[in-house]
Amino acid sequence: MGRLFARYEVESPVGLEQAAAVIAGEQSSGTFLKLPGETDALRERFGARVEEIIEHSASPNPSLPCRLSGERFARGEIVLSWPVDNMGPSLTNALATVAGNLFELAEVSALRLLDIDFPDEFARAYPGPAFGVAGTKRLAGVGERPMIGTIIKPSVGLSPQETAGLVRELAEGGIDFIKDDELQANGPHCPLAERVEQVMRVVNGHAERTGRQVMYAFNITGEIDEMKRNADLVRDAGGTCVMVSLFSLGLAGLSAIRAHAALPLHCHRNGWGLFSRSPDIGMGFRAWQKFWRLAGADHLHVNGIANKFTESDASVIDSARSVGEPLFADDAYAAMPVFSSGQTAVQMPPTFEALGSGDFIYCAGGGIMGHPGGVAGGVASLRQAAEAAMKGIALDDHASEHAELRQALAMFQDKRQGTDGRS
Repeated sequence: MGRLFARYEVESPVGLEQAAAVIAGEQSSGTFLKLPGETDALRERFGARVEEIIEHSASPNPSLPCRLSGERFARGEIVLSWPVDNMGPSLTNALATVAGNLFELAEVSALRLLDIDFPDEFARAYPGPAFGVAGTKRLAGVGERPMIGTIIKPSVGLSPQETAGLVRELAEGGIDFIKDDELQANGPHCPLAERVEQVMRVVNGHAERTGRQVMYAFNITGEIDEMKRNADLVRDAGGTCVMVSLFSLGLAGLSAIRAHAALPLHCHRNGWGLFSRSPDIGMGFRAWQKFWRLAGADHLHVNGIANKFTESDASVIDSARSVGEPLFADDAYAAMPVFSSGQTAVQMPPTFEALGSGDFIYCAGGGIMGHPGGVAGGVASLRQAAEAAMKGIALDDHASEHAELRQALAMFQDKRQGTDGRS
């Protein structure tokens, strides 16, 4: 069987070599002393291996407790590997292996999982995204350009009828994609079943009149049996997408709904900041997204350029590129990146340039709803910005002939200063 590889950034008061050895032991066959039955042959077959150690310059860590302040710590990267014999081709147990108790070890003062490489046994065990980019665009009737999307706001408080009224306005304005907010699932003020009925009446009616069906991602996050019933409910109503919150479901929940649902899975990463924001402890998106794609995510949120959060543009772009990179020999596991968080027509060209294609969903809230021309003007401005990007035309030049884009650029000038990101 193959081996699972994981790369970490490590800081340690005892040195990288010792820290790597302790992590390898803790996460495979070892303990703090040798036990009966722990033979050399057992360790050779099942023990984790230290594959690589890359030392960086040591530096003090000001975030450590006062009792350690002033000391210097070794810092660098380590690569460990495990035989698949240890956990089998299981995502849940692979996660326990590469991101389990090691974060609590006294021998590390900072630890971050940067990346992971799965052996082919996982490809045979997990089918990955059922729809991905091509299947999503086919259902939405969108060709080479980006899909223009938005989020229902207010996030909570609207009734099913009020939600459907907003969907009607968005559909008539030319939107491709609409999603529930992650905070709106199946609450008593807007029950999912009634929301599906009201929204799909609008969506289906619009499709009958125009030949274009807007893709609406209904948030079905809940208990597994409940999610299965609700995925069927959306499918039977003619819906073409369901949404789930990844960290609420976990890998087993995502795999279960992937095996059941006959619709694309729009996957929101709310809660990711718990794992990513600290510079000392956490798990990078490059590692996480591989788990999620294997489990079946068709769409993955990656934040957005010049976003309202703390993530830099470079990190956003790396995340977006990563979800389309091959996991194995074939590229069947590619997912569609979803940009959101303060997006407007201004950020469309650098987003397109960073990816080199229109294979992404571009969700704007205020960038559509706040446009002087209303919803239709906001959607038009984003399509015009995408057209400029795809043709290699400067945004200002294209705006000279397109009023909606010109209005958007005037309104969202502040975003131009923000598109070089945060360090």
